[in-house]
Amino acid sequence: MREPMLTVSQLVMRFGGITALNDVSFTLAAGDITALIGPNGAGKTTLFNCITGMYTPSSGQVHFKTQDITGLPAHQIARSGIARTFQNLALFGGLTVLENLMTGAYLKGSSGLLQGVFTTPQARKEEQAAQKAAMEMLSFIGMEDMADALPTELSYGRQKQVEFARALMQKSELVLLDEPMAGMSTTEKAAMSALIQKVRHSLGISFLIVEHDIPVVMDLSDKIVVLDFGQKIAEGQPLDIQNDPAVIAAYLGSGH
Repeated sequence: MREPMLTVSQLVMRFGGITALNDVSFTLAAGDITALIGPNGAGKTTLFNCITGMYTPSSGQVHFKTQDITGLPAHQIARSGIARTFQNLALFGGLTVLENLMTGAYLKGSSGLLQGVFTTPQARKEEQAAQKAAMEMLSFIGMEDMADALPTELSYGRQKQVEFARALMQKSELVLLDEPMAGMSTTEKAAMSALIQKVRHSLGISFLIVEHDIPVVMDLSDKIVVLDFGQKIAEGQPLDIQNDPAVIAAYLGSGH
């Protein structure tokens, strides 16, 4: 059995008197695509925020490989090898596609603010390296001819791919994708699914994905974790989840 890359143990997240996550535990194996699903308000994004350091859990632990990352600042967790995207596009509209990808390489840089302001040799070297890596990434996802375009000049599906590629620029081992298919057409969803699989097989990156499109989830995932009202109600392979009575009840109501 492969060692888990991510281990979430008895995670609890409270906001005042509201318990958003209650005793949630699961593992994600290296190289896998694990999907996190559940009705609206189930706690999926809250769980993402706890894993990536945007929230500090009320109790429980999060381990990335052998490191306890519970409650660490977001930038430290990102440096440890975890990247994420968000539900809403967060591209820089005034930067080109290439420049947007280059911003994803900042975690690996060592030049500071003053070096950047005065364009020292170290800063110029890092900028050239970031530009080269960004062009290689654009070539990898088939968008090298769009390097000089502004994000607003691209289709919505392409913009989502740019945001995805920017997360990959961090050279992370685990990428959390928050609703990567939201707002996409059927064709765009198929292209994004194929790109995720390509990245997994070619670059060896693992994924934790929040997604509402259940057919996409069933086709893309190795394992699915289901949340409902902040609690894990099921965990298993897609076929098992599809036929789980608790999952069916959560999505359709117990009357079905």
